[in-house]
Amino acid sequence: MTQTFDTTTSKDRYVRAASVADVQATGSVLIHIEKHAIALFYSDNKIYAIDNRCPHMGFPLHGSTCKDGIVTCPWHYARFDLASGGTFDSWADDVRAFPVEIRDGEVWVNLSPQVDPTVHQRQRLQDGLEQGISLVIAKSVIALLDMGANSTEPFRLGLEFGTRYNKEGWSTGLTMHTCMINLLPYLDAEDRPLALYQGLSAVARDSGGAPPHFVVHPLPNSSVDLTTLKNWFRQFIERRDSEAAERCVISAIRMGAEKKQIADMLFAAATDHRYIDVGHTLDFINKALEALDAVNWHGAEKVLASLISGLANATRMEESNSWRYPVDLVAILESAFDQLPAALKEGQLQQGSWSNQEQLIPILLGENAQAIADALLTALREGCTEEQLASVVTYAAALRVARFNTNNDFGDWDTAHHPFTFANAVHQGLRRVSSFELLRGVFDAAMSVYLNRFLNVPPARLPEPKDSVENPEELLKQLPELLDRQQQVNEVGRLVAHYLYSSGKPERLMAVLGKLMLRENRDFHVIQEIEAAFRQYSLLGQTPAGIHVLIAASRYLAAHSPTMRSQAQTYQMAHRLHKGDRLFEDKE
Repeated sequence: MTQTFDTTTSKDRYVRAASVADVQATGSVLIHIEKHAIALFYSDNKIYAIDNRCPHMGFPLHGSTCKDGIVTCPWHYARFDLASGGTFDSWADDVRAFPVEIRDGEVWVNLSPQVDPTVHQRQRLQDGLEQGISLVIAKSVIALLDMGANSTEPFRLGLEFGTRYNKEGWSTGLTMHTCMINLLPYLDAEDRPLALYQGLSAVARDSGGAPPHFVVHPLPNSSVDLTTLKNWFRQFIERRDSEAAERCVISAIRMGAEKKQIADMLFAAATDHRYIDVGHTLDFINKALEALDAVNWHGAEKVLASLISGLANATRMEESNSWRYPVDLVAILESAFDQLPAALKEGQLQQGSWSNQEQLIPILLGENAQAIADALLTALREGCTEEQLASVVTYAAALRVARFNTNNDFGDWDTAHHPFTFANAVHQGLRRVSSFELLRGVFDAAMSVYLNRFLNVPPARLPEPKDSVENPEELLKQLPELLDRQQQVNEVGRLVAHYLYSSGKPERLMAVLGKLMLRENRDFHVIQEIEAAFRQYSLLGQTPAGIHVLIAASRYLAAHSPTMRSQAQTYQMAHRLHKGDRLFEDKE
């Protein structure tokens, strides 16, 4: 439950603190009252009371330099108005000030709160986002959640800020932010504020110095139908006319288009060209829709408008050599797309009976692009649903990561990673809306998996079941130490497999993997990989495919660990400050 602030009872809790003479004699006195450490200062013939801990990093203020009613912390030189506690350095936060009364030569301080803490922390989160101050973001998130705020509240504030101020529109920061809200159910409760902090800090970084984006107005008094708006939108994206395309989306929202219709419009344009921007653009669209789901589609116009520039200006893979030579993949796909309507119609009566996943996987991982396209069409003719097909292709993409040979160049981890997160986005999109156009993305994902076949030459062996351990949790305890060392990719994959094959709890494994991801410095692709793998496992369950997906994610995390972990250090400082630890005081 969110705490409320009652001003009617906040003025009358005065407690004796010290004698006036003692404060005058030394200039400052440290007192402890009801778990409060309070620094009393004598300045300009007045006595002031403030919290003894500098709100920046917890250094004690008692004994600090005091001049002209301003106290300066000697640790990082943050300056505070003694009367109000207000700081002159926004990175430091305001220090709590206690009203003072002098009674018969004695100093009495009012311990009642003087400001609404929830309002204050919301404002501090906004300040942290605007000025890109990670410590401020961390402290405000921790405080808001501790006061009972729902996790969607700081998420919403970050979403609104990031879609208004962003040089490139929806990009990596907002995607990480959304991945984090999606990951919260998989994480231990103690790690959820850390996840939100990581996402919000990523938004602040992307938004630094960016001008606001002003959403265009809808078409005035328009009675145009949604089908026409969708066609116009796709034409404008084709011509890279982002302003005109944005107006179509805003008009569709204002005319009351359903969420599925909006999604279909965006997905159609994103799959009019092949695998645009190596899958990022479609993943961004999917993440924006998921972000809107988290906030009940509040602010949909700004969120969706942030996607349009990236969609219009994305690199189109049919313009790249790899998709044209030595095999013209685009021609193969265009031929397959011509056959899609008939294949879907033929398979419609048989849907629900298809079970040839195991036969399809070797073809998807094979050497023949034409055979891949033909196999996908055959699956549809035999009754495979669009969602099923997307799931199988996503699993094939995950196997590229699970079987990634560590003799490859390190940068090729991302080459293997991109098809997986793209395929996951297509899969999640098809679960949202049945879209003929989006189905083309399944074929694009399959071809991107084909192009990466060299990354599995020779393939890393998938760990197989072996003798179960009596207590699989002991295996899980070894993961943090493994990820403290570089190049433990195969060892981590084997440990994860052994744990799962020993009837270890998948939810515990995912919570630990999430914790280990969060202790590293933010990495866009690592966060994408973990989030997509967890979402896929939730659908696949404790099947061989589900286990392989988690093996892939754990190997990818191991390849990118350890890092400097400076962001986690900032968070730990904020957490200790919130708990009230005396970080820099001598402990008695």
